[in-house]
Amino acid sequence: MSAPAHPLPLHDPRLADHYLSLIGDGDERGAIEVATTLLDDGTAPQRVIVDLIGRSQGRVGELWAANEWSVAREHAATAVNERVLAVVAARTTTRPHRGRITLACVDGEWHGLPARMLAELLHLDGWRVDFLGASVPGRHLITHLHQTGPDAVALSCMIPTRLPRAHAAITACRAAGVPVIAGGRGFGPGGRYAERLGADAWAATGEEAVTRLAEDWPPPYVSDVPFIDADSFLGDEEYTHLVRSRPQLISTAMSRLPAAYPVAHHYDHSQLEATAEDLGHIADFLAAALYVGEEQIFTDFVDWTDAVLTARGVPTAALRAGLRLIRDQLVDFPAAIAMLDTTLTK
Repeated sequence: MSAPAHPLPLHDPRLADHYLSLIGDGDERGAIEVATTLLDDGTAPQRVIVDLIGRSQGRVGELWAANEWSVAREHAATAVNERVLAVVAARTTTRPHRGRITLACVDGEWHGLPARMLAELLHLDGWRVDFLGASVPGRHLITHLHQTGPDAVALSCMIPTRLPRAHAAITACRAAGVPVIAGGRGFGPGGRYAERLGADAWAATGEEAVTRLAEDWPPPYVSDVPFIDADSFLGDEEYTHLVRSRPQLISTAMSRLPAAYPVAHHYDHSQLEATAEDLGHIADFLAAALYVGEEQIFTDFVDWTDAVLTARGVPTAALRAGLRLIRDQLVDFPAAIAMLDTTLTK
């Protein structure tokens, strides 16, 4: 796509298409020029972050899921967006005047761009932000809290499989006397899992988090679902069994796959690797669903996986075969079997 003859306003869909083409082509200079032109024309940096960078990143994920963009192209586009965000941040002149916030992605969560965007929105609203980055181990997060004494912790979790580690981090932060605001789709619809795991608040978007922290913080901890401490989860027999036996579940399923799904006899090495990875995801999402006690975590994952695999030419029968191979090994674990049966009877 050629560049527009004249600068376009942020709300013009042609600008969104043009910017997406730039990041999709890895054109860092062109993408930065779009952002700086908007800033020079008086567009608020918050709008550039949310409406340009944020929306384009959402489209990047959709294009990958639809198999229109490769993983490499998605990563390259994300890297360009990160550079554009850095340029926008470098032009920020707001001085801290509200307080101090520690912002981190939970241990094992590598989607750092949404959290980085929130960090810049908070900077623009007058907070001092310690952005710790992606996949922060809980012990290091708590050490940082003791060293810096922030007013709040913001935790990002984009994938439900990280919920057990998010729970451990939330529990430790609360024990240290620091309230937690959670964000990211990994915490479920309406943040329902965030409340259950003990977060003091949840925000659906970065802008909502900024508003809550500025106007309603710290909120009283109120939840319709009683807070459940970490020990009640870690002692759960089904969850513990599934996590400990994950390698054996995958290896056994792979050894039985050709008999259960004869097409697998003809899989090449890359197809076998992808299948083993998918079986690992099945085990991980099943474990997360057991941990939180929410079947929807698993059923939503299966529906999403089916759509992604279909876009890549993998028939639903292959996914169902994998689900059965995992199910057949989970003898005497009724909750896990019930979740698997729900997906298999659709």
